[in-house]
Amino acid sequence: MLAYVMTEGRGETDTLLAALSERLLAQGYRVTGAVQINTDQPDLPKCRMDLKLLPTGKLVPISQSLGALSKGCRLDPEGLEQAVLHTEQGLEAGADLVVINKFGKQEVEGRGFRSLIGEALSQGVPVIVGVNAKNIAGFETFAGEFAQALSPEVEALIRWFEGNL
Repeated sequence: MLAYVMTEGRGETDTLLAALSERLLAQGYRVTGAVQINTDQPDLPKCRMDLKLLPTGKLVPISQSLGALSKGCRLDPEGLEQAVLHTEQGLEAGADLVVINKFGKQEVEGRGFRSLIGEALSQGVPVIVGVNAKNIAGFETFAGEFAQALSPEVEALIRWFEGNL
């Protein structure tokens, strides 16, 4: 009951997972996790990254401003860990679905949402994650044959979820 979705354009996976979450929450399902919201900043070359925590909608910043010329990783690990903790609490309270914005570098390296994904699956709660081309090999190593690739369309994601209830 692990699925992943990949899209081509910048921010499309974020938009897709947000739409899925909104629809399922509106239908009364208990959805926990996080979707990413990127906000362009006129004076800076990089966008601001926030995680919208589900189901509350609270925003947690996950990017650090390292300066215009910085080449380093902008991820704020403290913000990511806040999102993981919130999602763990949602899972403990009872969830029908866990949505994770991205299986990224932190998860590939064994941190971030990685343990939580395993915990949700061990409890029988379906999990859907966004994956980008840069991290697909690490995700496949983690998930093995247990992950199902889904078409990047809200209806396809809903069909998968309903088939795993």
